[in-house]
Amino acid sequence: MVLTVRDIAQMFDLSCVRTNSNEADIKALAENARRYDCGHVSVMQCFVPGIKELLSDRPDIKVIGNVSFPSGSDSTSVKVFQAVELRDAGCDELDMVINVGKLLSGRYREVEDDVRAVVEAADGLPVKVIIEVSCLGRKEIEMACEISIRAGAAYVKTGTGWMPGGTTTEDIKLIRSIVGDRIKIKASGGIRTLDTLLEMYRLGVTRFGVNMRSGIAILDECIARGSEVVI
Repeated sequence: MVLTVRDIAQMFDLSCVRTNSNEADIKALAENARRYDCGHVSVMQCFVPGIKELLSDRPDIKVIGNVSFPSGSDSTSVKVFQAVELRDAGCDELDMVINVGKLLSGRYREVEDDVRAVVEAADGLPVKVIIEVSCLGRKEIEMACEISIRAGAAYVKTGTGWMPGGTTTEDIKLIRSIVGDRIKIKASGGIRTLDTLLEMYRLGVTRFGVNMRSGIAILDECIARGSEVVI
């Protein structure tokens, strides 16, 4: 199979979601998303109107809003409020953080109700559930995946990128063994090279959350290898 540079860029959720992300960063994000023809951009809630305006002539570049990011510890009512506000602001997709603390405490029904409430509030927008694999053991990863599927999410997402450790290929293998083809997989956190991305793609990942610097580096690496990458 052959992937072009654009194929890879279209799988990117190019992100600018750090505490110190500012308006200059958001402008750079929009410029680079245009330059490399990225499929999606991800920003903090306060910058959604700005990125929508900057990309108003590029409706093909989808905007992702983040719910309860990065901790996932907000109440369900707050998460629902955020989801509705982001939906009404014109977001095309939502990434929500699961309540990791409740998951680790075995309060699975509450966690599932929380995810389902956001999915319902999204009103048809695809929802990716961030499960923060670096905080979880095998049992919790399995439960988080099953909860995401039952609640109607479109993707399981491995992490926020805020926790140490990042996502590994072993994490992806485990998640794929659990979910099969029942839900899509988004990898995020610690993806900094083209080879890592390609290995995860082979394992079934179809979306990649990458910060702007890493994303540009990966795409430049791909360009340096040629217009196509054989996998």
